[in-house]
Amino acid sequence: MPLARYTRTAVVLHWLVAALIAVNVALALSVDYLPDEWVRPFIDTHKSTGITVLGLALVRILWRAGHRPPPLPLGYARWERIAAHTAHGALYALMLLLPLSGWMHDSAWKDAATHPMTLFGLVPWPRIGAIEAIEPATKESLHTLFGIVHTGFGYLLYTLLVLHIGGALKHQWLDREPELQRMSLRGEASGDQEPTPAEATPRR
Repeated sequence: MPLARYTRTAVVLHWLVAALIAVNVALALSVDYLPDEWVRPFIDTHKSTGITVLGLALVRILWRAGHRPPPLPLGYARWERIAAHTAHGALYALMLLLPLSGWMHDSAWKDAATHPMTLFGLVPWPRIGAIEAIEPATKESLHTLFGIVHTGFGYLLYTLLVLHIGGALKHQWLDREPELQRMSLRGEASGDQEPTPAEATPRR
């Protein structure tokens, strides 16, 4: 039976988003160790990268809605299937919630009006007007709250990424399933194929 792969578009989006998330994590964790004159450019790049991830995540969701992913390998136990679907759903949610909460946090910044936001210094990007218009004292409280929420989503994302990567490596190396090959650009993509009844039956 030929290996069931994701479509090429899905693979490119997956690795592009993964790379941008890795860059943004590095940017966020490095800010406290930078010279003062580097902090603002790093933060602005972090914001721009987050908005880019948000856009690509929406594209991924739309693509997935029209292209059913390949079935999981038959060797997966039922609990592994449930865990995989749950983790994927949570990762998709965080790819939206993390940049959205960051956007809300930035929109509540007291100096937002005097520091216009641009994507990578090129394209003007608006703040959320309803948040910008809130009176200053309340907005400052919301800025703190949104920052806490954004940070919390970040730690949740780190946890899920460790589980996601660990699960993929476990299936690849311990279970001898071609897990990484399913998300590879090499070979024919088959992510828009419907699973056969045999493929859809999990091992218990």
